[in-house]
Amino acid sequence: MNTRSACPALDDRIARLRELAHADPRLEGVLLYGSWTMGEADAHSDIEAYLYIQDDRLADFDGPAFLERLAPLKLAYTNMHGILAVVFDDLMRGEFHLTAAGAGIDEVPTWTGMVHLPRPGDAVLLDRTGRLTRAARRLAEFRPPEPVATARQLIDELTNWTLMLAHVLARGETARAHALLHSVIAPQQLQLCRLLRDSTAHWLTPSRALEQDLPAADRDRYAATTAPARRHEVRTAACDSWRWSRDLAAEAAERWTIHLSHQRQELHEQIAHLLNGSGSGDGNSNSSGDGNG
Repeated sequence: MNTRSACPALDDRIARLRELAHADPRLEGVLLYGSWTMGEADAHSDIEAYLYIQDDRLADFDGPAFLERLAPLKLAYTNMHGILAVVFDDLMRGEFHLTAAGAGIDEVPTWTGMVHLPRPGDAVLLDRTGRLTRAARRLAEFRPPEPVATARQLIDELTNWTLMLAHVLARGETARAHALLHSVIAPQQLQLCRLLRDSTAHWLTPSRALEQDLPAADRDRYAATTAPARRHEVRTAACDSWRWSRDLAAEAAERWTIHLSHQRQELHEQIAHLLNGSGSGDGNSNSSGDGNG
């Protein structure tokens, strides 16, 4: 195994997982993903893996019992995405997909663009048939997003979602606006910013390592889009957010000769006006059929 992290405890746990997997005939394969496979793991990282179980043994495979042999568990439950989430006794987190080997391994190549495994030989802890290694190799090459089409898409996404944000603010739903701003709009802004800065290594999780990846000016613009969930602060952050989105859009348009039509520019101005002066949060929104219901 070539991958070593800045966390010996995680390295030891992965070595133990490899040992347990090889000793359990019910498992056909084990595939790691996440920060360890990227060579970025540290003392705060978790362990994430797919456990590919022989199809006829899946129903009786006790995931928590298997992982208890890895290290004592403080918590084990199936989360909202159907993934076995655990907390070990040293507070290391884990997420384990218990998956039928037949169809599950065949699905791995379809993750292209969503999962990157730069060292598939390290990511595969167990492969009894060779299928998993062949599938994982399809994810070894990172394909940066194509800039022009991606920038156009992100500009339109930011326009649409910021208009929804303006309507939600006008309705007086501060908490919902706060969630939209931080969980929907900000990640897309960061992706557009990363595209412009040629810093797409963390494209799939654009806030990861932001402090190291992006220049101070961009970090300051991002910080200005954050706010506590209070009406005035959220509105101020929303206005700052839209200004940053428009600045990023203008920079992308100049760099890649993306035409922003007069109609789009007019819409951008209308959104700015709505954010700056659309009512006082008393619910007097004029929106209809805008997806805010």
